[in-house]
Amino acid sequence: MWNHICQQISQTTAIPFLLKDQRSLSGGCINQTYQLIGQQNQSYFIKINQASSFSMFVAEALGLSRMSSTKTIRVPKPICWGTVSNSSYLVLEWLEFSPRGNHQAWEIMGKQLAAMHQTRGSEKFGWEENNTIGSTPQINTWTSNWADFFAQHRIGYQLKLAKRRGGDFPDTDRVVAQVKSQLHERQPHPSLVHGDLWSGNAGILESGEPVILDPATYYGDHEVDVAMTELFGGFPPAFYQGYEQVCPLDPGYQKRKPLYNLYHILNHFNLFGGGYGAQASRMLAQIL
Repeated sequence: MWNHICQQISQTTAIPFLLKDQRSLSGGCINQTYQLIGQQNQSYFIKINQASSFSMFVAEALGLSRMSSTKTIRVPKPICWGTVSNSSYLVLEWLEFSPRGNHQAWEIMGKQLAAMHQTRGSEKFGWEENNTIGSTPQINTWTSNWADFFAQHRIGYQLKLAKRRGGDFPDTDRVVAQVKSQLHERQPHPSLVHGDLWSGNAGILESGEPVILDPATYYGDHEVDVAMTELFGGFPPAFYQGYEQVCPLDPGYQKRKPLYNLYHILNHFNLFGGGYGAQASRMLAQIL
């Protein structure tokens, strides 16, 4: 497998890549991850999964390339992807992250994310194809109305999966109708969003440059990214200061935030179970 990947890197970059060292990395719960080091000290970040997960890697590469094309915020550059034997793989550029960023770096990240959100690439909500959020399928059927899209393809779909997993949640049709009602007057322009922007998917390089990674990209309400940054520990205050300097949040954001974050809590229940079910139930009770 490694010989095949090294050959693909060489062909794609037009620079010979001869493997010097291979290091297993920790931290991922969906894929196996590695650093490959070449004899000329080139480094690449590699994700490995079953061959059936190849479409997930294709979608990630597409999302990273689309975000990069906005020329607003740094993302890892996808190098190559494919299948070999029973495995699929995605090769990304290797980035050296700093353990912590300063106030200025996080403020710049906020400004750059807001700039990405303000680029125009679609008149509808959705994406060219379905992708994944973690390992959960993410339905991206093109939809003209934001309330319909989010209610059906985000909350409704996750709720159906959660019930199959044994979750004791309210009637799906009732929840979908309530989500549509609460978002009825919300008519944002479709923004290119990261889609899974928690603190583990953002960082600062040793150079001080902000980076976002591991996307679940689609065109949606820009507020979904900001809302998720407030989950699981949140981002530093400087991030939000920078964001609002470029793209002030609309009135009512604080009421929409739990609705948008319900999607991620339901997804975490579907991925990991445990206490996320109780948290989702509390959020659903509040919404209903």
